[in-house]
Amino acid sequence: MGKDKLRRFAENLTFSCFVQPEFEAVFHRDHPLKGRWGADFFHNDRPLVLELGCGRGEYTVALAEREPGKNFIGIDIKGARMWRGAKTVTERGMSNAGFLRTRIELIESFFAPGEVAEIWITFPDPQLKTRRAKKRLTGPLFLERYARMLAPGGLIHLKTDSQHLYRYTQAVIDRYGLECQAAEEDIYGTGYADEKLSVKTAYEAMFLDRGLPITYTRFTLGDRTDFPWFDWEGDDVAEKDSEEARKRAK
Repeated sequence: MGKDKLRRFAENLTFSCFVQPEFEAVFHRDHPLKGRWGADFFHNDRPLVLELGCGRGEYTVALAEREPGKNFIGIDIKGARMWRGAKTVTERGMSNAGFLRTRIELIESFFAPGEVAEIWITFPDPQLKTRRAKKRLTGPLFLERYARMLAPGGLIHLKTDSQHLYRYTQAVIDRYGLECQAAEEDIYGTGYADEKLSVKTAYEAMFLDRGLPITYTRFTLGDRTDFPWFDWEGDDVAEKDSEEARKRAK
């Protein structure tokens, strides 16, 4: 492990906006902040918004600056990347943004029923291989987790360059009869992107340079809490994305 990465890991521990529990402390156990993020971490009762797979935290920071009336938490497992966002929040003295280093599969250990107002999923790994479909963040296994923590009417936002993940998410919405509020195949080409959607992460900028359109989906789960697994026929195609362009972008 490089010295710079070790330095970032060490500095993360000094940031008051950074939460990093040991795996054993939250595996099948509740974290002390569960149900108490407003009271004990942000010290207010504003709506709580999560960004899953936040990477360097660009989106978490940008959303928090644009919406001071909400609290934001960026979640990822890669602490060296998250360091950039946590350092920015610290340097700017932002009180409505924080970061949680953990596996997304464990988020139920951190958030109580109804505690989360919105979830943003920005440029996640589309998990193109069919055998990895269960790891897609808009798939049924994750929707069940979200349903147990979202407040009534809570929104889920997906922003991705992956046409395959975009189409898969539309199939998921249709399969479970969910309310889809927005489905845009090219937010910049159509002019749909507003101030929030125009925030560009480092990955997004690379994808745009490769000519890949950026898609956006916004939907709610309604009262649904059960999401039985299904095999999507779209996974049977040989070419699932502009895969070579995505690889070059990375």
